[in-house]
Amino acid sequence: MSRFDDLAIGSQWESSRRTISAEDVAAFASLSGDDSPLHLDDEAAAAGPYGRRIAHGLLVLSCSVGLAVDAGVLGSDLLAFAGLDRLRFVAPVFIGDTIAVRKRVVDRQPIDDTRGVVAFDSRIVNQDEVVVVAYVDRYLLRR
Repeated sequence: MSRFDDLAIGSQWESSRRTISAEDVAAFASLSGDDSPLHLDDEAAAAGPYGRRIAHGLLVLSCSVGLAVDAGVLGSDLLAFAGLDRLRFVAPVFIGDTIAVRKRVVDRQPIDDTRGVVAFDSRIVNQDEVVVVAYVDRYLLRR
């Protein structure tokens, strides 16, 4: 990622894509303790609101951070995660869906001569270009 001072409001990136697997969902369920049948049980999920299993929303959000790192949006100039605003889970992500994250700089706030906070409007899209998660995330970056 560029340093804080190199990021202009309006700068945009799109990540590579990642397919959410049943193994991803099972691992996240194990780590988080969220073992809802909606995520883990085909039969129970089939009777639920989406007709089949879905990925945890927080799994999808977490994967978007990794995708942003891989895309170079977040990297060696990242000092800390500074916040999350207006998080919305817009549409379900199913097992086997492929996601990407799109980020656009919407705010920059210098803190001092060495650090600043950058806010991104972030959208996670699936293979059909449907927005599945939307949020504004903030990161503390080197200047």
